[in-house]
Amino acid sequence: MKKIIIYTDGGSRGNPGAAAIGVVFGNEKGQKIKEFSEYIGEATNNEAEYTAAIFALKKFKALFGKKIAALAEVELRSDSELLINQLSAKYKILDSKIQPLFLQLWNLTLDFKKVKFKFISREKNREADGLVNEALDKIDKTQKLL
Repeated sequence: MKKIIIYTDGGSRGNPGAAAIGVVFGNEKGQKIKEFSEYIGEATNNEAEYTAAIFALKKFKALFGKKIAALAEVELRSDSELLINQLSAKYKILDSKIQPLFLQLWNLTLDFKKVKFKFISREKNREADGLVNEALDKIDKTQKLL
């Protein structure tokens, strides 16, 4: 398997507030393979960003299996400066709610040949961001109907 590019985003309305994640799997040629969005309940923006990255690696393993994951090179792209810099050991993890998420994500990376974390601009992460907003809009509409 060649390198897989995964775009992730997480966001909340209220911070903390209603939160969702968006994940887009693609190849090196920029072709989309799969996309996912999911409402995750109440969380902060940072918790949602970590949850999106965790979801992405778990979903990869579920779709392709552990054997392929062990051979795969994944580039996880995010517009979360905090997430990328914490995973690159540039920032310390001071938030006690983020520490277990960091450990969970870090442990998931051990199942892959290589996982590279790359910071990208918000503009380059539009698809994943759009998925987050779609999931949150669906929840907003549902809550208004109740």
